[in-house]
Amino acid sequence: MTAPAAPIAVVTGGAGFIGSHMVDLLRDRGIAVRVLDNLVGGRADNLAHHQNDAQVTLDTRDMVTVAGDDALYADADYVFHFAGIGDIVPSIDQPVDYMRANVMGTVAALEGARAAHGGRGARKFVYAASSTCYGLAATPTREDHPIDPKYPYALSKNMGEQAAFHWHQLYGLPVNSIRIFNAYGTRSRTTGAYGAVFGVFLKQKLDGQPYTVVGDGEQRRDFIYVSDVARAFWAAADTAIAGEAFNVGAGDPQSVNRLVALLGGEKTHIPKRPGEPDCTWADIAKITDQLGWRPEISFADGVARIVQNIDYWAEAPLWTPENIERQTATWFRYLSGPRQD
Repeated sequence: MTAPAAPIAVVTGGAGFIGSHMVDLLRDRGIAVRVLDNLVGGRADNLAHHQNDAQVTLDTRDMVTVAGDDALYADADYVFHFAGIGDIVPSIDQPVDYMRANVMGTVAALEGARAAHGGRGARKFVYAASSTCYGLAATPTREDHPIDPKYPYALSKNMGEQAAFHWHQLYGLPVNSIRIFNAYGTRSRTTGAYGAVFGVFLKQKLDGQPYTVVGDGEQRRDFIYVSDVARAFWAAADTAIAGEAFNVGAGDPQSVNRLVALLGGEKTHIPKRPGEPDCTWADIAKITDQLGWRPEISFADGVARIVQNIDYWAEAPLWTPENIERQTATWFRYLSGPRQD
């Protein structure tokens, strides 16, 4: 008797930070993976350990240009959509690029999932949303909190989520959305614009430079380790539940000063940025109750894992107070209050 074929998953952005960990998880479950990643933000090196695995393929086309009826999606059982532009600060200067990648890219992936299996569609489409959709939110933040994006990145990610739910409601495509809080871990991005605190701090640690702490460092972030995020995406796929948004965080926010203490070293302070919350804190009761997911990696353990792999950031840009000021000038201009010019 012929063994049944392995399920197939398309992972957009699968050579990136979270996407590459998703590929690992899927292969551990015996699922064949087709990665769609143009390698602008992702790195082929993140998939190097799969190079001899015939069940992992890499397609480097621009996601927006891949038509829904493309062979990539033809027999896809799952579509996990991570691709897009993830840097927050540059979205102020590049809103059109963000809308193209994060909205139209999502529509392209939705059309691929809808066309799978001769139009019957994929079993599940899971969208990588962002907790930035909540804006300056009350905490702990539930999924029914009002949506209030403060900058184009947040808006574009929320528009992508709304498109996903529209495809669910109109076309019957089974969709769930994961609103990721502050993901961190190995393989996080080492190139591009000023952004996530871990990438900034790890390069500073490698170079023996002080950590550039925004404000007084007492702001707290709901840091969630990347392998826990990947597990949440699988939980959202491997369920009959559809049409839902789920927060994914640790539910235990940590201060930036605690991160500095765990990393060890000196710090310097730079101005607090307007439009950013003092605390991000996910209420994770919904995903725990409905999908049985809960985080497994503690913050201290997660930081230790990153430090063990710190050489990954050796070629990352070194951010100083001076070049951070230049990089964030437009941010301050538009988010400091009503314009006077």
